[in-house]
Amino acid sequence: MKLQTPSAAAPYAQLDRTDRAILRQLQRDASISNVALAAKVHLSAAACLRRVERLRRDGFIRATVALLNPQALGAGMLVMIGVVLDRSTPEAFAAFERAAAKISGCMECHVVTGEFDYLLLLRTRDSDSFNRLHAEQLLYLPGVRQIRTFMALKQVLSTTELPLA
Repeated sequence: MKLQTPSAAAPYAQLDRTDRAILRQLQRDASISNVALAAKVHLSAAACLRRVERLRRDGFIRATVALLNPQALGAGMLVMIGVVLDRSTPEAFAAFERAAAKISGCMECHVVTGEFDYLLLLRTRDSDSFNRLHAEQLLYLPGVRQIRTFMALKQVLSTTELPLA
């Protein structure tokens, strides 16, 4: 089944109050049973299931995942890396993006405005493992002029929940 991308014009406008309630509940706990979800949003189980299937088909629900505990799995250090490329060409950007996708522990890679061309979020065990990753992988990224590294000292907020009115 091919997922649709919601209309760029006003995708959120396609959602009614019940759709938004379903999405809020699923963001909090995607493992909730359809029967329990239906009760929380005041629908029959069949009607709730049809709505969830439509929300998936229409691209509002991208995936259902388990959020793992990074500390428990030996990836407790969060590192943010700002990258400046030496050239701003489509080829340089494409080469960097292909390489960045292969970095061990890379969770996110964003093209950004401002001081950097890219912002990467990586998870690693500790500073020693990050130093190895830096020496073995980051130094060999193509087209990089500068790398600025920021190690998180304390996580103040981390959420996967999008704001739904």
